[in-house]
This record gives sequence, C-alpha cells and structure tokens, in this order.
Amino acid sequence: MKGFKDFVMQGNVIDLAVGVVIGGAFTALIGAFVDNLIQPVINVFGGTNVNGLSFKIIQANEATRVDLGAVLSAVIAFLITAAVVYFVFVLPISQARKLDRKRRGLPEVEETPVSEDIMLLTEIRDALTGRGTTPGTTAQNPQNPPQV
Repeated sequence: MKGFKDFVMQGNVIDLAVGVVIGGAFTALIGAFVDNLIQPVINVFGGTNVNGLSFKIIQANEATRVDLGAVLSAVIAFLITAAVVYFVFVLPISQARKLDRKRRGLPEVEETPVSEDIMLLTEIRDALTGRGTTPGTTAQNPQNPPQV
C-alpha cells in the first residue's frame, strides 16, 4: 500500500489528474460555444432547410442523415481548442524557457552530443548503403553491384 501511495502522490500523477479535469471542463466550454454560437451561424448557409447543412441520403431513413454542419462545427471546435492550448500554454512556456536560458547565459539551441557508439553505427549504416566508406574499405551499393 505504501508503494501505491508514493506513486499517487508523485507530482506528475497529480498534475496529470488536474490536466484531465481541466481538459474535460474546457471541452464542455468549447462544445457549448460551438453548439450554441457557431452551429446556428453555420446552419444559416443551409437556407430554409430546417436541418441546416444536413441531408438524408434516403429520405425515409433517419439513419442516413449526413450532417455537414456538425462536422464543420467539430473542425472549428478543434481549431479553437488547438489555438487556445498553443497561445495560453505552449507559447508562454516556450518564451519563459527562452528567457530563463538567456538569463542563465545558456546558448539558444542546445546541441546534443553524439556518442561514439552512434557515430560508429552511422558509419556502418552509411557503408552498407553505399553512401560512404570507412577508411581502408570500399562500400558496395546493393542496387548497383560491381561490374565484373
């Protein structure tokens, strides 16, 4: 039980739970905005049709209704959500990180060092595909075998 308590009390689990709750509330807010403000405006383009931009493929079968307005509303809801997440969360955090890096005197873009293992594997791959050779060897390209 102690291990479970330690797991649940970790900061990232609590942060995730808060994010899920706020995400659910935000989804409901955007849904209400789109359903009650955007959808009626989209339905105006349906003219005098009571159903807005929807139509039935088979008139007698309600299950064949195609609702283009609902699809368009969902796309708009997605774009609104993505824009809010970007401008409220991603952009400010990115700017704060840049300012923090600048304040600490760190370079703008941090280059990750390449280990010797990765360099060796890259050379082997390049030699096998014919893009390069290692010193003292010749690489053969499998698509262009050597002419005898």
